[in-house]
Amino acid sequence: MNNFSRVQADIQKRIAANQARAAAQMQHSEGQQGLFVSGGEVPLSASEQAAAELPKERAEGVKCGRSVLLPARHVERDFFLCDVFDYALKDDGVSMEAPIFSLATKPDLSVWHWRSQDGSREVTVTPSVQGRATQFDKDVLIYVVSQMTEALNRERPDAKNRTVRFTVYDYLISTNKPTGGKEYQRIELALERLRGTSIKTNIKTGGQRVKEGFGLINRWKIVEKSPTDERMIAVEVELSEWLFNAVQSHEVLTLHPNYFRLRKPLERRLYELARKHCGHQSSWAIGLALLQEKAGSKGTLRKFRQMVREISDADMLPDYRLMVGQDDKVVFYTKDMKRLSESIAAKKKP
Repeated sequence: MNNFSRVQADIQKRIAANQARAAAQMQHSEGQQGLFVSGGEVPLSASEQAAAELPKERAEGVKCGRSVLLPARHVERDFFLCDVFDYALKDDGVSMEAPIFSLATKPDLSVWHWRSQDGSREVTVTPSVQGRATQFDKDVLIYVVSQMTEALNRERPDAKNRTVRFTVYDYLISTNKPTGGKEYQRIELALERLRGTSIKTNIKTGGQRVKEGFGLINRWKIVEKSPTDERMIAVEVELSEWLFNAVQSHEVLTLHPNYFRLRKPLERRLYELARKHCGHQSSWAIGLALLQEKAGSKGTLRKFRQMVREISDADMLPDYRLMVGQDDKVVFYTKDMKRLSESIAAKKKP
C-alpha cells in the first residue's frame, strides 16, 4: 500500500470510529469535528479531515496528524526572475565611480578612457556600431541590480543566476517610462548598446578582476512576443561576470526613488557621484575640472560649468544640493538640514 492509500485508509477508519462512538453515546461537542476514538480522546485534526477529500498529490503531504509543505518542484530555474514588487533602487558602486556610460543624446562612437586621480583604477570603454551605452541605457542594469539585490536579501536561490528574465512592461513602469510602442523599440536598442559596449578594466568586483574585454551584458534575447505585433513582452539578459560579482558581493548603494524622474543625463550622473562620495557625510567638495572628468563629460570646461550651474539653480537632485564657487570649487551637501547643522556644529568645536 502506498503512502496515499495508507493515509486515506487511516483517516477513514478514524472518522468511522468517531461516528460510531458519537452515535452510541449521543454526545456532541459543539464546534468539534472529530469527537473520540476508542482508547482515549484523540481529536481529528482539520488537516486530516481535509486530506480525506484531497487528491492524491496533496494527501501525500499530510502525515502523522500534521501538515507539511508540498514538494518544491521548480526551484532549479536556470534564470533569475524579476518579479519582486517591493524593493529599493540599487546601483553598483563601480559604475557610480567610473564614467562608463555616455552622457550624449546622439550615438557616441568614440573610445573612452578613464583613469582615477591616484592611477590605481582605469577603464577603457569601446562602443559598437550602435554607439556607447548611455546613462539612460543604464536603467536596465539598475532595474536588474535592484531586483537581484532584494532577492539575495530574501535568500532566493534563483538570484545566484547570471541570466535574468523580466517583462518589459514591469521594467517600463518601474523606471518611470511611458508604455507606448516606441518604448519597446528603445529598450531593444538599449540592450544592443549594452551588449555591444566593450569594457576593459583593472577594477575588481567581488574581490575578483576579470582579465578580459567584456560587454556590460553578455547577451539578450526575446523570450515572448506580442501575438499582434513585433513588440517584446519578456526578455532575458545575461549579466557580465564583472557586474554580477559586484551584485553578489553587495557592492551596491541605494538610490532615491526620484532618480528615474531626472530628465538630463548629467543630472543623473552628478547624483550618482554625490551619492557615491557623500555617503553618510553631510557634504563633499571637488574641483570643477576633476568633476567633469569623473562625470565623463566631453565638452569644454566652460560649457560644463554652465550646465552644472543650471542644475544647481534648478535644484532637482534628490537628497543633495550643489553649489559652484567663484574658484570653480563644487560643493555637494545634503538636503537633510538636521544632519547638515550637526555636521557644521561638530566642525566648530575646538
